[in-house]
Amino acid sequence: MIVSETRPRLQGSRLTAWELREEGVDHVLIADAAAAHLIQRGMVDLVITGADRIAANGDTANKIGTYARALAAHAHGVPFYVAAPLSTIDRAMPTGAGIPIEERSPEEVLSVEGVDEAGAPARVRVAPAGTVALNPAFDVTPHALITGIITPVGILPATAEGIAEAFRRAGA
Repeated sequence: MIVSETRPRLQGSRLTAWELREEGVDHVLIADAAAAHLIQRGMVDLVITGADRIAANGDTANKIGTYARALAAHAHGVPFYVAAPLSTIDRAMPTGAGIPIEERSPEEVLSVEGVDEAGAPARVRVAPAGTVALNPAFDVTPHALITGIITPVGILPATAEGIAEAFRRAGA
């Protein structure tokens, strides 16, 4: 399994890799920017990502970079799935165009957090003083790029009909 580091907060290396290790799942960590290259080279069979919010039509908002992975997967015929609980679906939000995108602190891009050689938390600046940074926390992947949404009630198409079916199956 390939795990992306998920910049700028490094959730892939901090959380996903840790969870996989705890479950005994073999994995390899890559730089975010390497994902499209590996997809293009045929090293990825399918992509599964989470979602922070799903619109009623199946558009999904997730950590920044998800849309780029969906585009790469689509360009190379690799299935792209979103895994999420039904509580992530916002039936009152018609499309992803209405999902607000949080702009987080530029410091998350201008520096990185980690641990030093002694194991103590450390923050290191990675950009020259005076550098301006933009830090959108999320992007929206259009439903047309999503093969399916993996839910507790099954894998459904990323469409308004698929969303409605998920709630019918759940009795909600």
